[in-house]
Amino acid sequence: MTIEGMNHFTVISSDLERSKAFYSEILGLHEGYRPPMDSTGAWLYAGDQKHSILHIMAERPMPEQAPGVIDHMAFTASNLQSAIDTLKQHNIVYKLNQMQELGVWQLFFYDPDGAKIELDFAAEEPAPVE
Repeated sequence: MTIEGMNHFTVISSDLERSKAFYSEILGLHEGYRPPMDSTGAWLYAGDQKHSILHIMAERPMPEQAPGVIDHMAFTASNLQSAIDTLKQHNIVYKLNQMQELGVWQLFFYDPDGAKIELDFAAEEPAPVE
């Protein structure tokens, strides 16, 4: 067996429309094809990629404790200043780090149901105006 890449993350949502709006407005993902299923949800895509990268599941009770050990989902992104401006416009609290050795910018924040998101930006991106 050979791992060829990451396929998708799945998040549970207490409000499907709110989650779709969040991932669309904040991350720029767009809803696309989702095969017929017994459950309610959405599949979101990035750019012109042919496979979905985020699945949203709704009409399922939110777990009392987070299952498993996954801490967050991370996406490669560009235009750090624009990302910060978007988070500010939506009053989303964030934390910005720059990795000492690599210089990569890491931007952390949460979705409406508490899923932790990391956006990684190239070291060459200029320092944002916060």
